[in-house]
Amino acid sequence: MTISQTLKIASSLLIALSLGLGAGVVAAHSDGKVTPGYLQDNNKHVVKSGAGLCWRTGSWTPAMAIAECDPDLVKKAPAAAAKKQDTVPAQALMPPDLGPAKPAFAKINLQAETLFDFDKAVLRADGKKTLDDEVVAKMKQYPEVEVVLVTGHADRIGSEKYNNSLSDRRAAAAKNYIVSQGIDAKRVETVGKGESEPLVDCKNVKGAESGKNKKLVECLQPNRRVLVEIKVQAPIK
Repeated sequence: MTISQTLKIASSLLIALSLGLGAGVVAAHSDGKVTPGYLQDNNKHVVKSGAGLCWRTGSWTPAMAIAECDPDLVKKAPAAAAKKQDTVPAQALMPPDLGPAKPAFAKINLQAETLFDFDKAVLRADGKKTLDDEVVAKMKQYPEVEVVLVTGHADRIGSEKYNNSLSDRRAAAAKNYIVSQGIDAKRVETVGKGESEPLVDCKNVKGAESGKNKKLVECLQPNRRVLVEIKVQAPIK
């Protein structure tokens, strides 16, 4: 269609509107306000064709769409939020947060002299009883304790190499006895720490670094120990 033809149609339409004689042309409802992008009559009514379609102006864009003329282009208002229930909704049933399992028993700290003679790795009779009461009984009582770690410690008297060996042998002796009392060997692991983790230093004690220095031997007694602690514990079902 040429510009000349377009102007003629528009002119005819305006004349028809002004006379109220536009064949097939009707006026849509309006609130009397200007509606950008759509052709309106003198009363600010949006003009529609006989087919009920609104007439758009050349400046019309989709952003100007109104529900009466272009309902598909108008964003639908979000549905009203559902009315809140007066009653408090029941909380979802969630499993409790159990967290890590509580240790079946606390760490067991046994003084070396309770289990062995000084500078020895052979269990004494009363040392065996101590292991029976403190370790074996608890491992039988708590089968969920899958593995315990037996750690041997020594004092600093003697060479580092010797103390490492002594702590290894003491931990092994404790394990062997525990296993002999019916505990699966897979449930007991051992390690020797030698003199590497002392509890006291006794630097104020004078005299030679020797087993003959009774004051030093007595002072370092806390360092000579066997520690039994839970390493693996299965959750109780």
